Amino acid sequence: MGVGMMAWFPGGTSVSRVSVYDWPTVDGHAGGSPHLHLASTEGYVVLGGSGRVETLGADGYASHPLTPERILWFTPGTVHRLVNEGGLEILVVMSNAGLPEAGDAVMTFLPELLADPAAYAAVTVIPDGPGAADFVRRRRDHAVEGYLWWRERIEAEGPPALAELHSLAAKLVRGKASDWQNLWRDRPLAEAHRTGGQLLTLASGADPEHLSHASVFAADAHPGPRRYGMCGHLQTFDVEGAQPAR
Repeated sequence: MGVGMMAWFPGGTSVSRVSVYDWPTVDGHAGGSPHLHLASTEGYVVLGGSGRVETLGADGYASHPLTPERILWFTPGTVHRLVNEGGLEILVVMSNAGLPEAGDAVMTFLPELLADPAAYAAVTVIPDGPGAADFVRRRRDHAVEGYLWWRERIEAEGPPALAELHSLAAKLVRGKASDWQNLWRDRPLAEAHRTGGQLLTLASGADPEHLSHASVFAADAHPGPRRYGMCGHLQTFDVEGAQPAR
């Protein structure tokens, strides 16, 4: 890495702090909007409180406790629903920084919404103004309604039902996927190639010139109140605007 070059957060990942919603849902469990990621792996580090994450995957339905003594992560295609059982706050680590924000996440709505991009956008894109909180809560309720419907089908029918959900989600994001490749090349892939070059240098016995550019970077939290996320109130960090730490 040359002088002045940007250093992404380790591994081309991103981090955010999430206070999971405490709004109750139709089945009595407080929490966020169930969804899945199409290309990114997500991990949780519990900072405080208690709760769990419900998942739908290749092995069907499962419920995983979340505690400060345990980290948990899951791969693309895993439907996940955070349940807040008391003050749950987590640090979320996402692979492929930028992809989730670009639409890599798809909520578990009923099939008719997932099959209609315009209808999906109408119930997911948060409007500006004082009604944002109510909109987000309704969005979450739609996602939980769909999640419970899909869970029942997956428990009854197994992998074919999950494959149907995956197919609908993939079709929904197809038009965005080519742009995601640019984000992937510029961030995680570029970081991996850089590491590969450094390892070749070390193995060859050549001058480890890259070490002369050792630097420390810092990224501040975005200013203002936490924004509404899928699972809770988000504190995000300006990784793209990271500067050498002083």
